[in-house]
Amino acid sequence: MSRAILCLFFVIATSVFACADDAATFSDDQIAFFKADVVELLTNNCLKCHAGESPKGELDLTTRAGILKGGESGPAVDLKNHADSHLITAINFESFEMPPTGQMSPAQIKTLTTWVEMGLPWPKDLHEIEFELEAGPPPVNDETKTFWSFQRVQLPSVPQVADAANNAIDAFIRHRLTDAGLHPSPSARPRELVRRMHYDLLGLPPEPADVERWAAKISSADGGLNQSGVAELVDHLLASPHYGEQWGRHWLDLVRYAETNSYERDGAKPHVWRYRDYVIQSFNDDKPYDLFITEQLAGDEIREPTPDSIIATAYYRLGRWDDEPADPKLAFYDEIDDIITTTSQTFLGLTVNCARCHDHKIDPIPQRDYYRMVAFFKNVRRYGTRGNASVLDASVTAINRPADPGIYRTALTRYENDTKDAERHLKKIEELIWDDLQDVEKEDFQFDMNRVPIVAKREGTILKAPQVKTYRKQFSRLQQLKANKPSGLADALCVKEDVRNIGPTHILTRGNPHAEAAEVTPGFPTVLSPPEAVIPDLPEGASSSGRRKVLAEWIASAANPLTARVMVNRIWQYHFGRGIVRTSSDFGFQGSRPTHPQLLDWLAAKFVESGWSVKDIHRLIMSSAAYQMSSRPNKQSYDVDPTNDLFWRFDMRRLSAEEIRDSLLWANGSLNAAKMFGPSIYTDIPAAVKAGQSRPGSGWGNSSPEDKVRRSIYIHVKRSLLDPLIESFDFADTDQTCPVRFVTTQPTQALGMMNSDFIQQQSEIFARLLQEKADSTEEQVTLALQRVVQRQPTPDEVARGLKLIETLKTEQNLNDDQARKYFCLLALNLNEFMYLD
Repeated sequence: MSRAILCLFFVIATSVFACADDAATFSDDQIAFFKADVVELLTNNCLKCHAGESPKGELDLTTRAGILKGGESGPAVDLKNHADSHLITAINFESFEMPPTGQMSPAQIKTLTTWVEMGLPWPKDLHEIEFELEAGPPPVNDETKTFWSFQRVQLPSVPQVADAANNAIDAFIRHRLTDAGLHPSPSARPRELVRRMHYDLLGLPPEPADVERWAAKISSADGGLNQSGVAELVDHLLASPHYGEQWGRHWLDLVRYAETNSYERDGAKPHVWRYRDYVIQSFNDDKPYDLFITEQLAGDEIREPTPDSIIATAYYRLGRWDDEPADPKLAFYDEIDDIITTTSQTFLGLTVNCARCHDHKIDPIPQRDYYRMVAFFKNVRRYGTRGNASVLDASVTAINRPADPGIYRTALTRYENDTKDAERHLKKIEELIWDDLQDVEKEDFQFDMNRVPIVAKREGTILKAPQVKTYRKQFSRLQQLKANKPSGLADALCVKEDVRNIGPTHILTRGNPHAEAAEVTPGFPTVLSPPEAVIPDLPEGASSSGRRKVLAEWIASAANPLTARVMVNRIWQYHFGRGIVRTSSDFGFQGSRPTHPQLLDWLAAKFVESGWSVKDIHRLIMSSAAYQMSSRPNKQSYDVDPTNDLFWRFDMRRLSAEEIRDSLLWANGSLNAAKMFGPSIYTDIPAAVKAGQSRPGSGWGNSSPEDKVRRSIYIHVKRSLLDPLIESFDFADTDQTCPVRFVTTQPTQALGMMNSDFIQQQSEIFARLLQEKADSTEEQVTLALQRVVQRQPTPDEVARGLKLIETLKTEQNLNDDQARKYFCLLALNLNEFMYLD
């Protein structure tokens, strides 16, 4: 990134520094000292920040008058008490730490101290000092406020075109195509479109019989598409409970969803899966997006909090947690920064986090605005301090769900008795080994993930094998009990505030938590011309400050210029493979400009008009001819627009990691799609992969066979140990908000799809399914290809499959079962299986 370097020349004259002691006179030696030693120090260490039209902290060090006047913290120099001067304490790192790049040498500090003790000698004749000053961000003024994304959304007129096709979306698209002299691609074939729509909305393939049925329904007599049939299919898919699983996963990418804390221990987050289930259900219910925002940011502060709105605030607990930071204060601000990063980029498409240490270098976001945003979250308690008990205190609460009193009492009694019994068995064995534990082991023992490994180490010495086996069994039993408390006893991961110690928020010099500068109050980014943030008075007995609700209501307001634009752009991105704004989390100066700005605003206005209905936007997009286009290219359009900026065709895409795994399981008939929600499941991970952990296999459980084949969204997301297949196919980055997944081609993908234990097992299961469902080898090949590509295979494709099986038997000496398995392995690696037209 290039930055303009402005050369600042300023003139110091007698009239500039007229002040209370302007009668002061200085010797020639003092003036010479200033010119020879002080000017260079100020230039090299101070004036890059404290000069120009908008000096940092309002402190201008280019004039004597400016130094004596001072800035936000008062005069920089006290002529009566030199040692107490802010300038002196700052360069000694006793209050502020200046310069922020590192402390000056003792000789340099002595020079400036001597100058202050002399009374700031300064020449009274004209002097010119030249130095380079880095340009700051664009100023927040009327000109920057006219940037396209900072303008309030207005419903634009739909352009008039010769062929508007299906709806207004097409009018906007075809208007641009006409201007470029291009023509849109023809419609996709009905079977291609049925498969595309199934994957886009459900993340699953359609049954071959459903493909034929819906393909007939959406076909028109003239060879085109029957739009009433298309609309019926869209509604059918949106009504499926699997819709929430597919679109909920997109949202989990944005909010950096993971179920563990990272760092060395990477311990599990208690009850975090409830947030995942909340997201899935919210999409299925078509929860208004403005409410969806409000519940996550301030679900505990709304007028009538519900169990769901409390669960939603686990949004604040999804990030990484350092349970033993070297600098606790820095760790606190790092966690707040993670929240600001995720909130500003996900909801607003702004990189506010870039202004943590200095004014944003690209966007008109001053550092002050960053810390005004910090003030909304300053009272949020850390996820924990040390150990499970601190997490339960700071981040977990009981949620009361309605339950039949009789059933509840019976379930509660059973739960309490079973829990006590399991704890009794565990305690009996723990007492046998406690005196043998080292101090570090006793400390680690408070973390659930460490208990079984520590006990197991004593097998063969203090404990016998049956005792260790009993401990494993009872520990697993206790974990299951805790995860399945009776209704009314459920716990949820959530946000909590410390309202007893509400303190001021300060700008932190260079982001240093130990260098507090000017105090700020909660406020919104100035460049968006927002209203003032009115913080309510704290009522008696309040458990939260109400600040987050103020922020949530502003973000979720129809008047916010960014919120609706950002979300409809994301919906468009997940349908078309890229957004109208390609940088879907950066709508600022450095981000991409929209290729179709009027279309984006039209969609945003319709989104708000619909009551913030995500499903209505799906209906609009999927009913457009633009969405229904074929992915086949034509040379004329490709030569003019190779990156498809104008949407002259539909871009082919590879299936996501989850779609690949789920489709594998679906193809061989083993996918357990019926079971939704609940605690996460554990897939089989090879020991060699687990060996990469600091404690190999720690925190990775062993689910039942029926759970291991559930949909991929329910796999436990452990930051230090991901399912190998899911990870190799570009799973989302769990450490930060992930607006767009990479699509890479790498050797581990091919190796995993050909040689892994998982793919070998699934191919064998697939082969058994074929043997059960079809008699002849030809019928088995036909069925396999139908389930893999969701269409009727051609005679030539079937013949090639039969030839492969025969070759494997005759040339490789494989038996029928083995040859059938390797044919299935090949079928699951077909491009048509992995890619979506």
